[in-house]
Amino acid sequence: MESHRSWCRIAIAGTFGTGLFLNSGFVLATAGPAGALIAYILVGTVAYATLCAVSELAAYAPISGSFPLFAARWVDPALGFAIGWNYFYTAAIGVPGEITATSILITYWDTNFNHLPIYIAVVILFVIGVNFLGARYFGEAEFVFAILKLTMITGLILLGLIIDLGGGPDHDRRGFRYWKNPGAFNQMGLEPTKPHLDRFLAIMSSIVQVAFGFSGIEIVAVAASETESPRRNVVKAVRRVFWRIFIFYICGTLIIGMTVPSNDRHLLRPTGTAAQSPYIIAMERAGIKVLPSIINAGIFTSALSASSSFMFTASRILYGLGLRGLAPRWISYCTKSGVPVAALGVCSCFPWLAFMVVKSGSAKVFTWFIGISTLGTFIGWWTINLTFIRFWAACRAQHVSRYDKTRFAYTSPLQPYLSIWGVFWTTFFILVNGFTVFYKWDVSKFLTSYINVPIYIALYLGYKITKKTKIPSLKDVDLVTSIPSMEETEKPEIPPTTIWGKITAAVF
Repeated sequence: MESHRSWCRIAIAGTFGTGLFLNSGFVLATAGPAGALIAYILVGTVAYATLCAVSELAAYAPISGSFPLFAARWVDPALGFAIGWNYFYTAAIGVPGEITATSILITYWDTNFNHLPIYIAVVILFVIGVNFLGARYFGEAEFVFAILKLTMITGLILLGLIIDLGGGPDHDRRGFRYWKNPGAFNQMGLEPTKPHLDRFLAIMSSIVQVAFGFSGIEIVAVAASETESPRRNVVKAVRRVFWRIFIFYICGTLIIGMTVPSNDRHLLRPTGTAAQSPYIIAMERAGIKVLPSIINAGIFTSALSASSSFMFTASRILYGLGLRGLAPRWISYCTKSGVPVAALGVCSCFPWLAFMVVKSGSAKVFTWFIGISTLGTFIGWWTINLTFIRFWAACRAQHVSRYDKTRFAYTSPLQPYLSIWGVFWTTFFILVNGFTVFYKWDVSKFLTSYINVPIYIALYLGYKITKKTKIPSLKDVDLVTSIPSMEETEKPEIPPTTIWGKITAAVF
């Protein structure tokens, strides 16, 4: 079992990846400052709805297997099988995706393409090694990454605000100038005769890039069974993640739109390094020098952290599948210290896909991984919210009060409306995920945008037909079996006594 401190470190570090620092520039150039803000707010609300749903389920039943087990118990065993495998390969594909990001970030310092395989190999070995050391050491590593990321993004937002208010070397007070010229919304160019529709399409086309930045937010629940006092720590994590979403994603996007015009040619530079970051562009426009290399290093640690988090998530999901007989039994083998080495061994095969960049090009391969991973994320969010709606209905049918604090450590007062919101928008996101291919056909774009949908359906129907599973009635849904009581999982909380300990407890 892991400590509260390490668990909260995992929770905070797992929510921020390269999407927060690099993809925001693409979103700004595509949708404009207001369009980008709308996109981040919309996806942020869906991500938060999903987080509330899975956190309530995990706090009620902190058991190995996470939300695939919840879907199997409270909706349909076939759905648990489908989402378990879907989420496994989604997280597994996310590992080489983020490793690809680290490789193209390194080219900021070393432009010799022949050195790229060496850097990729070193990063892969680091990610695999950290995860094999176990959740404790993984949590310690993630804490270091979290400090770096939080410090960097906080500093960038404050610096952006200073630049916007005229505190930069150029002393130019920008305000909302760029919302007026070139404008608050950009057009996609797909429907030039229908400007309002074209602006809407521009926002929709940026959804995938925005959602990639939120991928992995479910890690709060995935590792719940491995933590000490899981219920208390899940509650703390979900509350703090809300403020991180609001401050770092929403406020960060607002600041970006105020300091960089959406038609800045540098936003579209295919560098894959800090030079592409809108924060760096804002510094360049304000006359600030030196910082780009430091920021690139910070973004590199974000990509490294995200790849490690994806590996952790994929291995725990696969372990849960093996534990329930939905994968070969040997997958569930663990060491005495609780490290699922068999599942990690399988997951360790995926990072090597990052070597595809050597022949196909970093930017192209990174786009493929983003498409596949993000669609899998949408399907995962959809299933989590659907599972919660079913759980909520079962509680009502069986007269189980969600306000009973002896059984429910966390409940959201906005449920089930949050999950209904989540199901609606994730359905919409899945349908429009790759809509641009219908304007300009691209086979690889179509496959990466939609291939997960038939795979998910095939997994569900295949298991349902072969195992002849049934959806239990609401009154027959199992809300009791193998769910530990509060006394069995929760230990008394020891308050920090030092100043540093109190600061750490407040932040993490």
